[in-house]
Amino acid sequence: MKICIVSDSHDRSVPLARAVRVAAAQGAEAVLHCGDVIGANTLRVALDCGIPLHVVHGNNLGDTMAMSRLAAASGGRLVYHGEDARIELAGRRIFMVHYPHYGHALACTGDWDLVCCGHDHRASIAKVAHVRGGTSWLVNPGTIAGIGAPPTYVLGDLLRMEFAVVTLEDDKP
Repeated sequence: MKICIVSDSHDRSVPLARAVRVAAAQGAEAVLHCGDVIGANTLRVALDCGIPLHVVHGNNLGDTMAMSRLAAASGGRLVYHGEDARIELAGRRIFMVHYPHYGHALACTGDWDLVCCGHDHRASIAKVAHVRGGTSWLVNPGTIAGIGAPPTYVLGDLLRMEFAVVTLEDDKP
């Protein structure tokens, strides 16, 4: 199962929707948004792509009631988890949170196959050693809005546990 991991869209629906469309065309079956959506309407165009969207909020909350209403009206396509999320996709245990230091701490527990975070607008993919003697993936997709850094997202394959940072090019649909 392929997934699209995004973060820090900061009310910029166009690059978010573009990333979701491109990732869906490459086989992504779900989107994980690691926070700082701000306005719920930012997600509407991405929802039109037809794949489920899991969202946590970050430090730029926006209107959480509007986000909850949009999720309720989405027919299950938008799942608004609140501050963090514990989900399972393709048999993989996934934790989502906005803050990288929390993400790193959760990866160190060994409870999660994949931990996704955002906040610092710096894309990174790392294997983190955990207390059980193995490793967990820690993925930060950077900022899809392109604030202070190029607009990036991560395309992941949960079956192979492979992840790649993708830079959203201005000339792509």
